[in-house]
Amino acid sequence: MDIIILLFMLLLAALVWFWFDSLGALEVARNMGKHACSDAQVQFLDDTVANIALALVRDESGRRVLRRTYRFEFSETGNTRLEGRLILLGDKVESVTMEPYQILPEADNDRV
Repeated sequence: MDIIILLFMLLLAALVWFWFDSLGALEVARNMGKHACSDAQVQFLDDTVANIALALVRDESGRRVLRRTYRFEFSETGNTRLEGRLILLGDKVESVTMEPYQILPEADNDRV
């Protein structure tokens, strides 16, 4: 009976670790999505990202890490919703891609 309790406690500890690790990764992905949209001068919509994929992969040094893929929405005009994807390898950003969008000319504030 003691082995079953020990296994249950280990499983519970692994789930708690995964939960907190996922919350940290979600915050990193949200901040990087905001940063990518800010750099591209587009609007980061809904102030959120959504996890759409999770995989166990090896990084450059051969260690097993989680690869998480997130999607977010952005708009160049406020009237459209375009999709972006962000991939985290462990806690580092592997790539950010955004759907093609129209680059709008800057508004001329000198005109009345």
